Amino acid sequence: MSAEIPTPATGDLVVLTRVNKHFGELHVLQDIDLTIARGEVVVVIGPSGGGKSTLCRAINRLETIDSGEISIDGRPLPAEGRELAALRADVGMVFQSFNLFAHKTVLQNVTLGQIKVRGKDRRAADERAHRLLDQVGVADQADKYPAQLSGGQQQRVAIARALAMDPKIMLFDEPTSALDPEMINEVLEVMRRLARDGMTMVVVTHEMGFARSAANRVVFMAEGRIVEETTPDQFFSNPRTERAKDFLAKILHH
Repeated sequence: MSAEIPTPATGDLVVLTRVNKHFGELHVLQDIDLTIARGEVVVVIGPSGGGKSTLCRAINRLETIDSGEISIDGRPLPAEGRELAALRADVGMVFQSFNLFAHKTVLQNVTLGQIKVRGKDRRAADERAHRLLDQVGVADQADKYPAQLSGGQQQRVAIARALAMDPKIMLFDEPTSALDPEMINEVLEVMRRLARDGMTMVVVTHEMGFARSAANRVVFMAEGRIVEETTPDQFFSNPRTERAKDFLAKILHH
């Protein structure tokens, strides 16, 4: 066996190597190197336009990259086709907008991927969906349509839908930024529980309390670069760079 192929036993689940991405003239990801270990919760923070969401979306190839490599579980990200679909099933994604199917019930939203992509029979899919809806606290909403739910409930359904695929990693792209303040905590609480249960997570968020309490590592991005990556304690109490100090001063003392 060649030494080049990392085995999953090394514990690294996602590896980004010298990843670059442009939108026109804008260099949104600049030589990004990042490794996410199995079971690790990485919270990505930084000013708007710093490349955080693009980084998140590149991991499941919703955004293509110009150069560099991204591998998941020891395998390079496939470009397209069936392999990419299979990879997307392994990488759960929760967006700022809930992206639920409006014409399907909550239960159908959570069973659809299990049946279509994972090939489960309806009964097994229904059972798992009910269990997950219970886990995220919306079991009593199973027969409703997304429009009948609050934003916080819809986002929790979106989390259940992603979990239903048994993903290896969950990506959260600003999952609470479209929510009313009183709904933010109900979503963050579900995410905290996932983190405690050992789910590998990459979370792009403005919620510093979540970063402090749930992250194993904070990645601070600005102008398309990773400026700092360290533990939450270290980052919030003693950031090393002026850029991070400036960012924290603005958000923690307004």
